[in-house]
Amino acid sequence: MSDLYWHFAEIKDGRPIMRDGTPIEIGTRYEIGGKIKMCERGYHGSLRAIDALSYAQGPWVSRRPLKDVIDGDDKSVGRAFIQQQGFDATDVLREFARECALRVADLWDMPDIVRRYLETGDESIRAAARAAARAAAWDARDARDAWDAAWDAAWDAAWDAMDAARDAWDAAMDAAKAAARDARDAAWDAARDAAMDAQNARLESMLLAALQEAGDE
Repeated sequence: MSDLYWHFAEIKDGRPIMRDGTPIEIGTRYEIGGKIKMCERGYHGSLRAIDALSYAQGPWVSRRPLKDVIDGDDKSVGRAFIQQQGFDATDVLREFARECALRVADLWDMPDIVRRYLETGDESIRAAARAAARAAAWDARDARDAWDAAWDAAWDAAWDAMDAARDAWDAAMDAAKAAARDARDAAWDAARDAAMDAQNARLESMLLAALQEAGDE
């Protein structure tokens, strides 16, 4: 059985599309002739969901059984695949982003309303939570390098589902960097890999559960 590669696609007019605007239809076989080339020509995907996040065009997620694959460091390109079940992962990605932000809560003095939003996802307090977070960031400029990248990444993910994929990735990685700032050596590499593995395991668990639910509907 072929490996399944994670892929995030844009949604336009309520339907998922490929980068060139081609509609994505579940059950359809897609194939490209000629030479395939990483990042330029072919159908792409990543074996790990967290790697696919950094290349996401939007929040519609599925797993592709790519054929005739060329593998790269964190993504692959193939000549053909049959489209599997997918779904709009906006809510899942926002939840993941909030979890990422909560994991770095100890790096700054988080306002109560910000914590409440991150813990509950209550949309009625989102604007107030964002304002409080920005105000706290301004008041803590001297400590900004310790947490700003992780916090902004996670919050950008919550505000804009199209950017949620990339920002959730940044939140996880930048949080690890902030925590290990004073020890960027061989130990950092191990810590980074462990953090990525943990984040990926959590994200894939969330996405697989939602994919299963979407397939049952």
